[in-house]
Amino acid sequence: MPGLIIPFDLPLPKVLPTIEGNVDYRTFRDQLLQINQMLVHSGLEDQFLQADLAHWREGQKQVSAKAQQQRQLHSRRALRCNIARQLQTGAQAPQKFQMPEVVDLETCSLDTTCVAANIHYPVDWILLRDATRTLMKATILIRAQGLKHRMEPPEVFITRINRLCIQMTHTRAKEDSQRQRKITLRKMDRVVGTVAAHARRYRKLLDEQYEQTDWTRAQAEQVLRRMDQVIEQLPKARQQARQRILSGQLVDNKEKVLSLYEREVREIVRKKSGAEVEFGNTLLLGENPQGLILDWELFRETAPADSRLLQRSVQRMRAVFGPVLKELGADRGFDSEANQEALEDEDIYNGVCPRSPRQLKERGRSWKFKKLQRRRSQTEGRVAILKNVFVGQSMRSKGFEHRELTVSWAVLTHNLWVMARMSLAERARQKRAA
Repeated sequence: MPGLIIPFDLPLPKVLPTIEGNVDYRTFRDQLLQINQMLVHSGLEDQFLQADLAHWREGQKQVSAKAQQQRQLHSRRALRCNIARQLQTGAQAPQKFQMPEVVDLETCSLDTTCVAANIHYPVDWILLRDATRTLMKATILIRAQGLKHRMEPPEVFITRINRLCIQMTHTRAKEDSQRQRKITLRKMDRVVGTVAAHARRYRKLLDEQYEQTDWTRAQAEQVLRRMDQVIEQLPKARQQARQRILSGQLVDNKEKVLSLYEREVREIVRKKSGAEVEFGNTLLLGENPQGLILDWELFRETAPADSRLLQRSVQRMRAVFGPVLKELGADRGFDSEANQEALEDEDIYNGVCPRSPRQLKERGRSWKFKKLQRRRSQTEGRVAILKNVFVGQSMRSKGFEHRELTVSWAVLTHNLWVMARMSLAERARQKRAA
């Protein structure tokens, strides 16, 4: 039966030592032990193993019991290693939370943020430098395997583009800066055009004659993919630079090339202090009053307006937790007439800040509305904790699928961490009361 777990004996757990006089270590040790118990007794571990086994068995005719047991042990270790990897960072957070012992599923606060991608600021001429470096470094690898066309050494083109980048940065200090920028860009464009021609020849040469190298086909494919992703986007990047710098025309956001290596990165204009424009993917978070994340969604494409995210979030929480949600708070970006009617139909108290000043004045007389708005303001702190502590200030994951997976592990680890603290706080309370 696909996904059926074969019973297996767990290895004897290593007894974590007790270090006297170090409260932080003992707290962290207790959290690890509590998280381990939650994984086992909640059934989360069994669900993870079953899902992994079902995926693993796809396309396989027959699997031995020994092979399945090895897979189960590997999946179990992978689950804990990923949680520990996220938690080792999260445990260093300076924030301290006092969590109650009962999980609240009746109240939720929504907010959106940007999960920044690990890319540099997308300057047009810097993209041309990136393309030159990537293509010429790949060419160096191919030439080292004995496949060669007549050309100048690839290192020469990297040096030229670097010098032109330095010239471009210095044009701002000149009186005719606009004219100098155009002259320098034309030189860069000619270099990139030559680089692209050489790269296409070497790409074809490797594809047809990889047997003459020491590489396997898989190794050759890795270099080919690296070159293809740049060669494919390079004409668009060159046209974008010409249009913006030479012609002085704007480029539509949907048509912009922000990174040659991360195609799913989006430009997000939030107009916040220190981050008016961010580059990454929009993340929607729903948090309960205790700090647990009840709902989240990471958007591959440009996210819809916040007002269009509220109902889909409510439906997801209803599908997971049932019709238990009673109160919902959010900022005015989530307000709309359709959302007001939907929350009323679902019998959910509307704690969303209204856009209308008249409605805001009327709602401000309600103590429940004030409570939800005060609590909603704390969601900004929860967003910062998840992004800066558990996800990491600079996410290293490449590709949208990997970034989405990283956020999934971060949310899971964060919630286990919060729930472990809740349990430990309850134990400490009971011990003091005894």
